[in-house]
Amino acid sequence: MNELNVLALSGSLRAGSFNTALLCAARKLNPGGLVIDIHQGLGRLPLYGQDLDTATPPAPVAALRARVGAADALLIATPEHNASVPAALKNAIDWISTAPDRLLHGKPVAIMGASPGPFGSVRAQLALRQILAAVGAETVVKPEVVVFGCDARLIGDVVTDPHSAELLRELLDALARKACRTLVNCPEQHRHHVVSLREERP
Repeated sequence: MNELNVLALSGSLRAGSFNTALLCAARKLNPGGLVIDIHQGLGRLPLYGQDLDTATPPAPVAALRARVGAADALLIATPEHNASVPAALKNAIDWISTAPDRLLHGKPVAIMGASPGPFGSVRAQLALRQILAAVGAETVVKPEVVVFGCDARLIGDVVTDPHSAELLRELLDALARKACRTLVNCPEQHRHHVVSLREERP
């Protein structure tokens, strides 16, 4: 059976990041048909600058662009910094989106976030949706996975809150279905969703 390759990006560079842990939790809650690979190199990217964005970009940039290009979809977990996305995540998107082959245009993307505070990265996710829309990504609309109070709801790579865990499963399934709309060979468990969507179109 074919599997969808999902590249996961954490917007946090912290060693004990809740958002990186949320990506690890997503791997455990994988409904099947997905291979989720977490990219660890955002902190090695230089700040975006056109002088560096040449035919031979810095090695960490080339590596990230290659992985994004090879992925069937992206899964992004973002914390909230000053009511927006962290600088490291925005910098990564700038590098990816300026690749000559428009890597993010039409790319299926799912977003989520965790925070110990009461807002759970709501404003960061809103800002991220605007950025992804500007570069032409195909972002999953629902469900919205906002893990507030994550210091109690996320222990290691285990989501202890049943509702949050179920939303995360639904998000992964929605990402798989969106990715399957553009792929010829998609996992069997998601293929019937694609057929149904095509049948519903006028």
